[in-house]
Amino acid sequence: MKIVIVDDHPIVRFGLEQTISAEEDIDIVGVAETCFQGVSIILEKRPDLAIVDLKMPNGGGLELIEKIKEKKIDCKFLILTSFIDDSDILKALELGVEGYVLKEILPSELIKAIRTIANGKKYYDPEVMTYFTYFMKAKKQNDLSMLTNRELEILKELASGSSNKEIAQKLFISENTVKKHISNILSKLGLQDRTQAALYAYSRGLINKD
Repeated sequence: MKIVIVDDHPIVRFGLEQTISAEEDIDIVGVAETCFQGVSIILEKRPDLAIVDLKMPNGGGLELIEKIKEKKIDCKFLILTSFIDDSDILKALELGVEGYVLKEILPSELIKAIRTIANGKKYYDPEVMTYFTYFMKAKKQNDLSMLTNRELEILKELASGSSNKEIAQKLFISENTVKKHISNILSKLGLQDRTQAALYAYSRGLINKD
């Protein structure tokens, strides 16, 4: 297995090299300390896996991954970071990043992560995923707070199967106003259509399922 390491901290690079070099079936084919250097080495060496630092001057790990994916290079990625940030984790998941671990990871766990990814599976540090799961639950609970009282009323009516005309008549507002409110509701909740809005309302307990 061929690996490239991209990290701007010499001590981290040294530690990674020492840990990985002890494995007979894993070869480090390149080391870089910037996003630009990392992209160049990955394009040149075509490694099976690139271990990349999340935060680096002049472009971090996620930017590097985006650049490589644009080139359609068959390379897996393991992000190494000292930070846990929901937006970074979400972006990594969107990019299909295979691994995400904290820099305090034990050497044995790092090798486990590498081998897990090599076997076609993903490896996300349990602490990272615990944080992310908690964040997503909290976000979901707070979504409704973004809606006005009128928008909540309309969401409930929409989920009950009422048409725009019926909602307008019941709430004594115009159909055009109803349409605007529905558009705002979908935008705030990140939903695509009325069906998704109805399902969301049910999932949040806004409508009696019986």
